[in-house]
Amino acid sequence: MVEHPAYPVGLRLTGRRVVVVGGGQVAQRRLPALIAAGADVTLVSPSATPSVEAMADAGEIRWERRRFQDGDLADAWYALVATADTEANERVSAEAERSRVWCVRSDDASAATAWTPATGRSEGVTVAVLTTDTPDPRRSAAIRDAVVEGLRDGTLVAPQQRTRTPGVSLVGGGPGDPDLITVRGRRLLAEADVVIADRLGPRDLLDELPPHVEVIDAAKIPYGRFMAQEAINNALIEHAKAGKAVVRLKGGDPYVFGRGMEELQALAEAGITCTVVPGISSSISVPGAAGIPVTHRGVAHEFTVVSGHVAPDDPRSLVDWKSLAQLRGTLVILMGVDKIGAIAQALVAHGKNPDTPVALVQEGTTAAQRRVDATLGSVGEVARAEDVKPPAVIVIGDVVRVNSRP
Repeated sequence: MVEHPAYPVGLRLTGRRVVVVGGGQVAQRRLPALIAAGADVTLVSPSATPSVEAMADAGEIRWERRRFQDGDLADAWYALVATADTEANERVSAEAERSRVWCVRSDDASAATAWTPATGRSEGVTVAVLTTDTPDPRRSAAIRDAVVEGLRDGTLVAPQQRTRTPGVSLVGGGPGDPDLITVRGRRLLAEADVVIADRLGPRDLLDELPPHVEVIDAAKIPYGRFMAQEAINNALIEHAKAGKAVVRLKGGDPYVFGRGMEELQALAEAGITCTVVPGISSSISVPGAAGIPVTHRGVAHEFTVVSGHVAPDDPRSLVDWKSLAQLRGTLVILMGVDKIGAIAQALVAHGKNPDTPVALVQEGTTAAQRRVDATLGSVGEVARAEDVKPPAVIVIGDVVRVNSRP
């Protein structure tokens, strides 16, 4: 007998009755996709995992807390059998056959009338993988992961007709390690015509861009009569109006001391569409990479992130250093290497214990990362003696000593 391959199809289940029999781990994995598809899901099972029970409590599914009974598949379009009881599974499968309901069986794929593919999604594309003979879940999942990852990071690019509408993406590149950019940010980079990059962005990613992509160092944009930020805004607008896909690649997150909102406002005033892609902020990722949790049970219940580019006694400073000195949690200072001596003095003057531990993490998450430890009373002198250079994240608080790993 010739074994015919399964016929692939996408089911539109919105508002249609789907019956799931069994509330264990298989159901826990499959239910979210059915819910996302808008299916009217009924679960038939005397018990369920806590996650499945939470779906029922939230009203996402209806739960019949009992064993399967004949007639449970009435008016169903699709059934998923996921119990450990072979006899019960065969009863469900038999009713599905009589009722002409497509039925997936987790225990015996050869007895099923439908197979669940290994599925992944990326920006409006659904990738579903089935092996041609009896399903091989591991192989299908591996192929799916490779395809989805390629779509997400831009290494797999299908030919397409792109509409040439002006547009800019403000992409947070993360703390420096190129692997810490978001998958969406990486995909937008792969689709860009122009990339305007900050010095603190993940530089290694720029080497991966195709030769036709114009890469502009934001620090080298001619400023002329313009302020630096105004010149960057104008460059974004100019390239977008030329019909190019523009990525503004920034370090960390665009809105954490990154002037992302200023660029968004300038683009909006020029009528340019803009997409903002959040990034991993160095304020939490760099301490983590150095073995420092910004919060820890019994040690710190809050953390505060402060810009240190303006000294405490500078009239331009918007930071309430007196209030910060009274907090018991963690203080994270960005852009404060050259001001850390003055910052430490201000905190101590306002009541902070000079023995409070401090860590300076330079070039966090990169191959050049190093950590220098001190106390609030000594950090100014230590930073100078150790020649700590920006970019560096400064962490002040007892969390510095939670993990003694260097």
